[in-house]
Amino acid sequence: MLELLKPITWFAPMWAFMCGVVSSGAPLGQRWPVAIAGVVLAGPAVCAASQAVNDWFDRHVDAINEPGRPIPSGRLPGRWGLGLALLWTALSLALGAALGPAVLAATLLGLGLAWVYSAPPLRLKQRGWWGPASVALCYEGLAWFTGAAVTSGGMPDGRITAVAALYSFGAIGIMVLNDFKAVEGDRRTGVLSVPVDLGVEAAAFLACAIMAAPQVVVAALLLTWGQPIYAAAVALSLAVQARLMARLMSDPAKLAPWYNATGTSLYVLGMLAAGLGLSAHLHLLHLGAHP
Repeated sequence: MLELLKPITWFAPMWAFMCGVVSSGAPLGQRWPVAIAGVVLAGPAVCAASQAVNDWFDRHVDAINEPGRPIPSGRLPGRWGLGLALLWTALSLALGAALGPAVLAATLLGLGLAWVYSAPPLRLKQRGWWGPASVALCYEGLAWFTGAAVTSGGMPDGRITAVAALYSFGAIGIMVLNDFKAVEGDRRTGVLSVPVDLGVEAAAFLACAIMAAPQVVVAALLLTWGQPIYAAAVALSLAVQARLMARLMSDPAKLAPWYNATGTSLYVLGMLAAGLGLSAHLHLLHLGAHP
């Protein structure tokens, strides 16, 4: 059951949630328990639920790509996979509701996208760019928004939402590269992922462009907001990513997992730098409004 929930995948939304907490600039004070509950919501709750949903509806594809997974291998028999997906969805909704209306709304959207990503009739993962876009929104943008909402006690500042949206857009590229590992099974089962639809090389090129573009915008925004150090940190992270992207393009099918372990790490470090820059900017604005 734990393998079905894929704890290794929880890191991305948990990190994005903490970037949201940092970017809000709000002192946690007595809200540490709420922030910790939010981290649990982003990772072990919502993300884990999405993994269970995906494994249940992907059991036929996994029988080709990863036959050792819990459901196709028979180690999780019958309809246990579906039952676990439903249970984790319900637990996630209960925790989201306990953290307030804005968090509940984000939880509902995230879980809704998790189900329509994998489940028929929509099954967004079969619909080209819709699949990576829905996952990127859940893993990055919604998690960041939720972290800021939890600490600020309401709707986050518009600048926070804008940066979260930019990093969410960039994460579409990460999700496209993640689909490279399932190309063979996707082809044989009719899943029209981006690498299947466009080919591996074209998909890799577009993934790199999609990852890079929003980081350029974030660095420019931080510079505009009077945060040159954090802007430079994001730009430096992107410069190193560009070198890694050049190597990725030499053999995308083979090097996609390598890039997801290296370039993606730099991407998320840039997220933290952006969150810190936002926090500093909003703090200065607050001081200006209240000398």
